[in-house]
Amino acid sequence: MIQLPEFIRFAVVGVMATGVHYGAYWGLQFFLPVNVAYTIGYIVSFILNFYLTAFFTFRRSPSWRKGVGFGGAHLVNYLLHIALLNLFLGLGVGRQLAPLPVYAIAIPVNYLLVRFVFKR
Repeated sequence: MIQLPEFIRFAVVGVMATGVHYGAYWGLQFFLPVNVAYTIGYIVSFILNFYLTAFFTFRRSPSWRKGVGFGGAHLVNYLLHIALLNLFLGLGVGRQLAPLPVYAIAIPVNYLLVRFVFKR
């Protein structure tokens, strides 16, 4: 069962991680191919997200096991992100706005995957 305080903490961490991701992507997409800029932003965000998710969202200590599970969940999430990003770009959404609908779809999916990793 999803607990409201936990979900609120997840949302706070998610907003921070998404902001870092989008900020890195936005700055890099002027100099790098879009997928490369998006991937670099995702990696930076991933590192921040792991520690904040462990300590703040689920109030657990990070571990290698959780890191591997978190990485697996985020690999699925990353592939979803890249597929959706390219879909929205292909549909004509501008490079600077295309990540926004991606986040709207991928973040709820990510919550369920990450919650499974930290709660099992």
